[in-house]
Amino acid sequence: MKGLDLEKLQAYLDSPPLTGTMFAGGRSNLTYAVTDGTNRWVLRRPPLGHVLPTAHDMVREHKVLDALSKAGFPVPRPVRLCTDAEVIGAPFYLMEHVDGKIYRDAADLEKVDIGALTMTLVDTLADLHALVPGEIGLGDFGKAEGFNARQVRRWKQQLDASRSRELSGIEELHARLATDIPAGGPGAVVHGDFRLDNVLIGENQQVKAVLDWEMSTLGDPLSDLALMLVYAGRPLLISDGKPFASIDLPGHPSLDEMSARYAQRSGRDVSDLHWYVGFAAFKLAVILEGVHYRYTKGQTVGAGFETVGAMVPALVEQGHRALEGH
Repeated sequence: MKGLDLEKLQAYLDSPPLTGTMFAGGRSNLTYAVTDGTNRWVLRRPPLGHVLPTAHDMVREHKVLDALSKAGFPVPRPVRLCTDAEVIGAPFYLMEHVDGKIYRDAADLEKVDIGALTMTLVDTLADLHALVPGEIGLGDFGKAEGFNARQVRRWKQQLDASRSRELSGIEELHARLATDIPAGGPGAVVHGDFRLDNVLIGENQQVKAVLDWEMSTLGDPLSDLALMLVYAGRPLLISDGKPFASIDLPGHPSLDEMSARYAQRSGRDVSDLHWYVGFAAFKLAVILEGVHYRYTKGQTVGAGFETVGAMVPALVEQGHRALEGH
Protein backbone atom coordinates (compact mmCIF):
# COMPACT_ATOMS: atom_id res chain seq x y z
CA MET A 1 0.00 0.00 0.00
CA LYS A 2 1.53 3.30 -1.10
CA GLY A 3 2.87 5.29 1.84
CA LEU A 4 2.40 2.53 4.44
CA ASP A 5 4.33 -0.73 4.79
CA LEU A 6 1.99 -2.90 6.85
CA GLU A 7 4.61 -5.57 7.52
CA LYS A 8 6.99 -3.04 9.05
CA LEU A 9 4.17 -1.52 11.08
CA GLN A 10 3.18 -4.99 12.31
CA ALA A 11 6.76 -5.67 13.41
CA TYR A 12 6.92 -2.32 15.22
CA LEU A 13 3.65 -2.95 17.05
CA ASP A 14 4.43 -6.65 17.61
CA SER A 15 0.86 -7.34 16.56
CA PRO A 16 -1.04 -10.00 14.60
CA PRO A 17 -1.11 -9.50 10.81
CA LEU A 18 -2.47 -6.11 9.81
CA THR A 19 -4.76 -5.02 7.03
CA GLY A 20 -5.35 -1.43 6.01
CA THR A 21 -6.95 0.96 3.56
CA MET A 22 -6.29 4.61 2.81
CA PHE A 23 -9.03 7.13 3.50
CA ALA A 24 -10.16 9.06 0.44
CA GLY A 25 -10.54 12.83 0.37
CA GLY A 26 -7.38 13.93 2.15
CA ARG A 27 -5.32 16.58 0.42
CA SER A 28 -2.28 16.72 2.70
CA ASN A 29 -1.27 14.25 5.41
CA LEU A 30 -2.01 10.64 4.51
CA THR A 31 -4.56 8.79 6.64
CA TYR A 32 -5.14 5.04 6.83
CA ALA A 33 -7.56 2.69 8.59
CA VAL A 34 -5.58 -0.17 10.15
CA THR A 35 -6.79 -3.29 11.99
CA ASP A 36 -5.32 -6.47 13.44
CA GLY A 37 -8.74 -8.15 13.30
CA THR A 38 -9.60 -7.14 16.85
CA ASN A 39 -8.43 -3.55 17.31
CA ARG A 40 -9.07 -0.70 14.91
CA TRP A 41 -6.86 2.35 14.56
CA VAL A 42 -6.30 5.28 12.26
CA LEU A 43 -2.72 6.08 11.23
CA ARG A 44 -1.55 9.53 10.14
CA ARG A 45 1.73 10.26 8.38
CA PRO A 46 3.11 13.16 6.31
CA PRO A 47 2.60 13.29 2.52
CA LEU A 48 5.06 11.74 0.09
CA GLY A 49 7.81 14.21 -0.74
CA HIS A 50 7.92 18.02 -0.68
CA VAL A 51 7.21 18.42 3.04
CA LEU A 52 7.25 22.14 3.82
CA PRO A 53 9.08 23.45 6.90
CA THR A 54 6.84 23.47 10.04
CA ALA A 55 4.12 21.53 8.19
CA HIS A 56 2.96 17.93 8.73
CA ASP A 57 4.33 17.70 12.28
CA MET A 58 3.14 14.44 13.81
CA VAL A 59 4.32 15.38 17.31
CA ARG A 60 2.18 18.53 17.34
CA GLU A 61 -0.88 16.67 16.05
CA HIS A 62 -0.46 14.01 18.71
CA LYS A 63 -0.03 16.67 21.43
CA VAL A 64 -3.18 18.60 20.57
CA LEU A 65 -5.29 15.45 20.23
CA ASP A 66 -4.09 14.21 23.61
CA ALA A 67 -4.90 17.51 25.32
CA LEU A 68 -8.29 18.00 23.67
CA SER A 69 -9.45 14.42 24.24
CA LYS A 70 -8.60 14.74 27.93
CA ALA A 71 -10.52 18.05 28.03
CA GLY A 72 -13.64 16.36 26.66
CA PHE A 73 -13.59 18.00 23.24
CA PRO A 74 -14.66 15.63 20.44
CA VAL A 75 -11.44 14.31 18.87
CA PRO A 76 -10.05 10.80 18.39
CA ARG A 77 -7.93 9.65 21.33
CA PRO A 78 -4.27 9.17 20.31
CA VAL A 79 -2.75 5.81 21.27
CA ARG A 80 0.82 5.74 19.90
CA LEU A 81 3.36 8.26 18.56
CA CYS A 82 6.41 7.12 16.56
CA THR A 83 9.03 9.73 15.65
CA ASP A 84 11.43 7.17 14.11
CA ALA A 85 11.15 7.67 10.36
CA GLU A 86 12.86 4.31 9.76
CA VAL A 87 9.78 2.33 10.83
CA ILE A 88 7.49 3.13 7.88
CA GLY A 89 9.51 5.83 6.12
CA ALA A 90 8.14 8.82 8.05
CA PRO A 91 7.03 9.76 11.58
CA PHE A 92 3.45 8.74 12.33
CA TYR A 93 0.89 8.32 15.07
CA LEU A 94 -2.00 5.98 15.74
CA MET A 95 -5.35 7.11 17.14
CA GLU A 96 -8.57 5.35 18.00
CA HIS A 97 -11.02 4.64 15.20
CA VAL A 98 -14.19 6.70 15.71
CA ASP A 99 -17.37 5.56 13.98
CA GLY A 100 -19.09 8.32 12.06
CA LYS A 101 -19.66 9.78 8.62
CA ILE A 102 -17.74 12.43 6.73
CA TYR A 103 -20.05 14.39 4.44
CA ARG A 104 -18.46 15.22 1.09
CA ASP A 105 -21.20 14.31 -1.38
CA ALA A 106 -24.30 16.35 -2.17
CA ALA A 107 -26.45 13.19 -2.35
CA ASP A 108 -25.61 12.44 1.29
CA LEU A 109 -26.05 16.03 2.45
CA GLU A 110 -29.49 16.22 0.85
CA LYS A 111 -30.63 13.47 3.25
CA VAL A 112 -29.85 15.46 6.40
CA ASP A 113 -30.95 18.76 7.90
CA ILE A 114 -28.11 20.83 6.45
CA GLY A 115 -29.17 23.89 8.43
CA ALA A 116 -28.97 22.12 11.79
CA LEU A 117 -25.79 20.30 10.82
CA THR A 118 -24.08 23.55 9.80
CA MET A 119 -25.04 25.30 13.01
CA THR A 120 -23.73 22.33 15.01
CA LEU A 121 -20.46 22.78 13.15
CA VAL A 122 -20.41 26.47 14.09
CA ASP A 123 -21.16 25.65 17.74
CA THR A 124 -18.33 23.12 17.83
CA LEU A 125 -15.87 25.73 16.58
CA ALA A 126 -17.05 28.23 19.20
CA ASP A 127 -16.68 25.55 21.89
CA LEU A 128 -13.10 24.88 20.78
CA HIS A 129 -12.28 28.57 21.07
CA ALA A 130 -13.81 28.67 24.57
CA LEU A 131 -11.16 26.31 25.92
CA VAL A 132 -8.39 27.99 27.94
CA PRO A 133 -5.08 26.68 26.52
CA GLY A 134 -3.17 26.88 29.79
CA GLU A 135 -5.84 24.90 31.61
CA ILE A 136 -5.73 21.93 29.21
CA GLY A 137 -1.97 21.58 28.80
CA LEU A 138 -1.62 23.66 25.63
CA GLY A 139 -0.25 26.88 27.08
CA ASP A 140 3.01 26.31 25.18
CA PHE A 141 1.35 25.18 21.93
CA GLY A 142 1.98 28.49 20.18
CA LYS A 143 2.20 32.24 20.66
CA ALA A 144 -1.08 34.06 20.18
CA GLU A 145 0.51 37.52 20.22
CA GLY A 146 1.42 38.57 16.68
CA PHE A 147 -0.35 35.52 15.24
CA ASN A 148 -1.94 37.27 12.25
CA ALA A 149 1.32 38.92 11.17
CA ARG A 150 3.19 35.61 11.42
CA GLN A 151 0.47 33.86 9.43
CA VAL A 152 0.76 36.39 6.59
CA ARG A 153 4.51 35.81 6.45
CA ARG A 154 4.27 32.06 6.85
CA TRP A 155 1.77 31.47 4.07
CA LYS A 156 3.77 33.66 1.70
CA GLN A 157 6.77 31.44 2.47
CA GLN A 158 4.65 28.35 1.84
CA LEU A 159 3.54 29.82 -1.48
CA ASP A 160 7.12 30.51 -2.54
CA ALA A 161 8.11 26.95 -1.60
CA SER A 162 5.28 25.47 -3.69
CA ARG A 163 5.35 27.77 -6.71
CA SER A 164 5.15 25.93 -10.01
CA ARG A 165 3.34 28.48 -12.22
CA GLU A 166 2.32 32.11 -12.49
CA LEU A 167 -0.77 33.07 -10.49
CA SER A 168 -2.24 36.42 -11.41
CA GLY A 169 -2.97 38.69 -8.46
CA ILE A 170 -1.65 36.50 -5.66
CA GLU A 171 1.43 38.62 -4.96
CA GLU A 172 -0.74 41.73 -4.85
CA LEU A 173 -3.19 40.01 -2.50
CA HIS A 174 -0.38 39.16 -0.10
CA ALA A 175 0.90 42.75 -0.21
CA ARG A 176 -2.57 44.11 0.59
CA LEU A 177 -3.01 41.70 3.48
CA ALA A 178 0.37 42.69 4.91
CA THR A 179 -0.40 46.42 5.05
CA ASP A 180 -3.19 46.46 7.65
CA ILE A 181 -3.05 43.39 9.88
CA PRO A 182 -5.51 43.13 12.81
CA ALA A 183 -3.86 42.80 16.19
CA GLY A 184 -6.39 40.16 17.22
CA GLY A 185 -7.92 39.58 20.63
CA PRO A 186 -7.13 36.97 23.29
CA GLY A 187 -5.65 33.83 21.79
CA ALA A 188 -7.34 30.44 21.61
CA VAL A 189 -6.66 26.97 20.28
CA VAL A 190 -7.30 27.31 16.55
CA HIS A 191 -7.82 24.34 14.25
CA GLY A 192 -6.46 26.00 11.13
CA ASP A 193 -8.51 24.01 8.61
CA PHE A 194 -12.00 23.77 10.09
CA ARG A 195 -14.65 22.67 7.61
CA LEU A 196 -17.54 20.26 7.12
CA ASP A 197 -15.50 17.39 5.68
CA ASN A 198 -12.95 17.51 8.50
CA VAL A 199 -15.62 16.40 10.97
CA LEU A 200 -17.07 12.96 11.74
CA ILE A 201 -20.85 13.07 12.22
CA GLY A 202 -22.83 10.50 14.20
CA GLU A 203 -26.28 9.07 13.51
CA ASN A 204 -27.92 11.83 15.55
CA GLN A 205 -26.18 14.50 13.40
CA GLN A 206 -23.88 15.43 16.26
CA VAL A 207 -20.14 15.91 15.95
CA LYS A 208 -18.37 12.69 16.98
CA ALA A 209 -14.84 13.90 16.23
CA VAL A 210 -13.02 16.83 14.65
CA LEU A 211 -10.17 15.59 12.44
CA ASP A 212 -7.02 16.87 10.71
CA TRP A 213 -5.24 19.02 13.30
CA GLU A 214 -2.01 19.48 11.36
CA MET A 215 -2.34 23.28 11.23
CA SER A 216 -3.56 23.79 14.79
CA THR A 217 -1.84 26.27 17.10
CA LEU A 218 -2.65 29.13 19.46
CA GLY A 219 -3.91 32.15 17.58
CA ASP A 220 -6.74 34.42 16.58
CA PRO A 221 -10.05 32.50 16.63
CA LEU A 222 -11.56 34.75 13.97
CA SER A 223 -9.11 33.20 11.49
CA ASP A 224 -10.86 29.84 12.03
CA LEU A 225 -14.29 31.39 11.63
CA ALA A 226 -13.35 33.16 8.40
CA LEU A 227 -11.83 30.04 6.88
CA MET A 228 -14.96 28.04 7.71
CA LEU A 229 -17.04 30.69 5.91
CA VAL A 230 -14.75 30.62 2.87
CA TYR A 231 -14.96 26.83 2.75
CA ALA A 232 -18.75 26.93 2.88
CA GLY A 233 -18.89 29.24 -0.13
CA ARG A 234 -16.31 27.53 -2.34
CA PRO A 235 -16.92 24.48 -4.61
CA LEU A 236 -14.71 22.03 -2.73
CA LEU A 237 -17.15 19.15 -2.12
CA ILE A 238 -18.31 16.69 -4.78
CA SER A 239 -21.64 16.19 -6.55
CA ASP A 240 -21.83 13.69 -9.43
CA GLY A 241 -18.09 13.97 -9.80
CA LYS A 242 -18.12 17.77 -9.95
CA PRO A 243 -17.17 20.32 -7.26
CA PHE A 244 -19.96 22.12 -5.41
CA ALA A 245 -20.25 24.55 -2.50
CA SER A 246 -22.17 23.43 0.57
CA ILE A 247 -23.87 26.83 0.83
CA ASP A 248 -25.66 26.11 -2.46
CA LEU A 249 -27.68 23.30 -0.84
CA PRO A 250 -31.31 24.18 0.03
CA GLY A 251 -31.66 25.05 3.70
CA HIS A 252 -27.99 25.91 4.26
CA PRO A 253 -27.60 28.99 6.51
CA SER A 254 -26.16 32.13 4.96
CA LEU A 255 -22.65 33.25 5.86
CA ASP A 256 -24.16 36.08 7.92
CA GLU A 257 -26.32 33.60 9.82
CA MET A 258 -23.30 31.41 10.51
CA SER A 259 -21.32 34.41 11.76
CA ALA A 260 -24.19 35.53 13.99
CA ARG A 261 -24.50 32.04 15.49
CA TYR A 262 -20.77 32.02 16.25
CA ALA A 263 -20.98 35.47 17.85
CA GLN A 264 -23.90 34.38 20.03
CA ARG A 265 -22.18 31.18 21.13
CA SER A 266 -18.72 32.66 21.66
CA GLY A 267 -19.47 36.23 22.75
CA ARG A 268 -16.90 37.51 20.25
CA ASP A 269 -17.26 40.56 18.02
CA VAL A 270 -17.56 39.47 14.39
CA SER A 271 -18.74 42.78 12.97
CA ASP A 272 -15.73 43.21 10.66
CA LEU A 273 -14.39 40.04 9.09
CA HIS A 274 -13.22 41.50 5.76
CA TRP A 275 -9.48 41.14 6.43
CA TYR A 276 -9.97 37.69 7.94
CA VAL A 277 -11.96 36.46 4.94
CA GLY A 278 -9.38 37.96 2.58
CA PHE A 279 -6.60 36.16 4.40
CA ALA A 280 -8.59 32.91 4.59
CA ALA A 281 -9.00 32.98 0.81
CA PHE A 282 -5.26 33.60 0.40
CA LYS A 283 -4.36 30.80 2.81
CA LEU A 284 -6.68 28.33 1.10
CA ALA A 285 -5.26 29.34 -2.28
CA VAL A 286 -1.76 28.57 -1.01
CA ILE A 287 -2.87 25.24 0.49
CA LEU A 288 -4.45 24.16 -2.79
CA GLU A 289 -1.47 25.40 -4.78
CA GLY A 290 0.74 23.19 -2.62
CA VAL A 291 -1.54 20.22 -3.34
CA HIS A 292 -1.40 21.07 -7.06
CA TYR A 293 2.40 21.23 -6.86
CA ARG A 294 2.60 17.75 -5.33
CA TYR A 295 0.15 16.47 -7.96
CA THR A 296 2.33 17.76 -10.80
CA LYS A 297 5.32 16.01 -9.20
CA GLY A 298 3.46 12.70 -8.88
CA GLN A 299 3.54 12.87 -5.08
CA THR A 300 -0.19 12.58 -4.35
CA VAL A 301 -2.01 9.37 -3.45
CA GLY A 302 -5.59 8.81 -4.58
CA ALA A 303 -7.98 10.43 -7.05
CA GLY A 304 -9.40 13.92 -7.56
CA PHE A 305 -6.20 15.95 -7.44
CA GLU A 306 -6.34 16.97 -11.09
CA THR A 307 -9.07 19.56 -10.38
CA VAL A 308 -7.38 21.28 -7.43
CA GLY A 309 -5.17 23.70 -9.38
CA ALA A 310 -8.16 25.21 -11.18
CA MET A 311 -9.68 26.32 -7.87
CA VAL A 312 -6.83 28.67 -6.95
CA PRO A 313 -7.49 31.74 -9.19
CA ALA A 314 -11.07 32.15 -7.91
CA LEU A 315 -9.79 32.18 -4.34
CA VAL A 316 -7.28 34.90 -5.18
CA GLU A 317 -10.11 36.96 -6.67
CA GLN A 318 -12.28 36.34 -3.60
CA GLY A 319 -9.45 37.56 -1.36
CA HIS A 320 -9.24 40.84 -3.25
CA ARG A 321 -13.01 41.28 -3.16
CA ALA A 322 -13.12 40.68 0.59
CA LEU A 323 -10.54 43.39 1.20
CA GLU A 324 -12.65 45.74 -0.90
CA GLY A 325 -15.60 45.16 1.42
CA HIS A 326 -17.47 42.39 -0.37
